[in-house]
Amino acid sequence: MSRSKLQKLMRRVRKKWRTATEPWPRFERHARRHLAAHGLKLERLGSNYGGWYIPTEKLTSHSVCYLAGVGEDITFDLALIAACGCDVHAFDPTPRAAQHVLDEARNVGAFHFHPFGLWSEDAVMRFYAPRDPRHVSHSIVNLRSTKSFFEGPCRPLSAILRDLGHEHIDLLKLDIEGAEHEVLASMLADGIRPRILAVEFDQPVPYRQMQQTFDRLLLAGYAFVHMDSLNLTFIQRSELRTVSA
Repeated sequence: MSRSKLQKLMRRVRKKWRTATEPWPRFERHARRHLAAHGLKLERLGSNYGGWYIPTEKLTSHSVCYLAGVGEDITFDLALIAACGCDVHAFDPTPRAAQHVLDEARNVGAFHFHPFGLWSEDAVMRFYAPRDPRHVSHSIVNLRSTKSFFEGPCRPLSAILRDLGHEHIDLLKLDIEGAEHEVLASMLADGIRPRILAVEFDQPVPYRQMQQTFDRLLLAGYAFVHMDSLNLTFIQRSELRTVSA
């Protein structure tokens, strides 16, 4: 590729990225206002790569925690167990994720691994590989436009709640490589409202789709309280009113 063509390509990439991300500083200011107004305290749990900011003060040993997207980092999962004393249910159909769980959490009784993914229906889906074979995260929506895939089972949250005997979710974490938009839309349509929601808006995804999902969550009664890169934390607004100043 010639130098001029490469420069044009890079300008297009930079413009596309600015279009997708420039509104997020405004959202981040919005989140800070919620924190300041309601005195909500967030704690970061997990590694630099796999950590999340959540209000641990809102969780107890009886909390129902669903964590979707295991990959090869369960430091958040294990830190959550240590901090709150709760059981966690982790979901990932990727064979390398299952092996990682065996290696790291074989003897952790509070960690429950389920080898299937989340989606809007019971279905066997194609999970497309990342471009770099060293990476573990596969994508139903084929974020990286690759051809290699494996097929794995997926379930909607409504079915998982029923089968596990849970009536609600206290914390839902979604790091599912672009499938979050479909899963969240299905969750809201089914009337499921986790008290705390931690979701990564994976890239590349059109800004319009991210904005639509963001607006749906606000309309469903969520407050946006933190942003760490594209990891977003929401909490039900009714929970904010119970926080002491």
